[in-house]
Amino acid sequence: MGRIQHMQVERFSDFQVRQVYDIDGGEKGRFYNMIYITGDTHRDFCRIFDFCEDLGDTTTDDVLVILGDVGINFYGRYYGADDYVLKAELTELPITLLCIHGNHEMRPESISTYEEAEWRGGIVYWEPEFPNLLFAKDGEIYDLEGKRCIAIGGADSIDKYMRVRGSDWWGDEQPSDEIKSRVEERLENANWHVDVVFSHTCPLQYQPRETFIFDIDDRFVDKSTEEWLDTIEKKLTYSEWYCGHYHTDGRDNNIIFMFTDFRDL
Repeated sequence: MGRIQHMQVERFSDFQVRQVYDIDGGEKGRFYNMIYITGDTHRDFCRIFDFCEDLGDTTTDDVLVILGDVGINFYGRYYGADDYVLKAELTELPITLLCIHGNHEMRPESISTYEEAEWRGGIVYWEPEFPNLLFAKDGEIYDLEGKRCIAIGGADSIDKYMRVRGSDWWGDEQPSDEIKSRVEERLENANWHVDVVFSHTCPLQYQPRETFIFDIDDRFVDKSTEEWLDTIEKKLTYSEWYCGHYHTDGRDNNIIFMFTDFRDL
């Protein structure tokens, strides 16, 4: 396992230069949609609003991938109204969010208001009332501006013993055997080749141990998802693998950890 290299980048350093110009030199506008990526938000979207404001030209044809623990399905059946208010606010964002399932939120397929829809070559979960808030379905492969990107969500909550089942912790936070089989079937059909992986956690061998919480005994953390992702990573041909979960920004080879930074695809 290598130690991740922390990225020192300007958040918006090269996002505003991809423009088309008229023959006389005047700015005409972007000629294709943009795909951006960031890490966990945990219900705090201030940096997302700031990001769109700083760019100044995003639309809902552009996509921001959030790598899990988005937090918009956090309160479940007890305080669902709080989630509703937050989603209503997020419909004001001039961008479409593609959310990877994390571990601190309900799965959208377990919420009655979500429907399945076709989007960019794959299936997403969405609520018609909030059309720019999409959840990726695990195992689906999306065509994002010519790149084939697979979504694999879920992870273990290391603090689950301090949480309340059905209120702020859900027993299906990690991928089930059915989900794992679906992911592997999709990859088999793709000849084990994609351009990009979007996951919440990372393959076990790449875990950034320097981010671990010292007062939690690592022996009692369920790493079955990371172990499974290890088997996926060893068979898969890919260019970049993006993950959140660890609240750090950096990379280890082609594994890119994201938290508060933004990157374009």
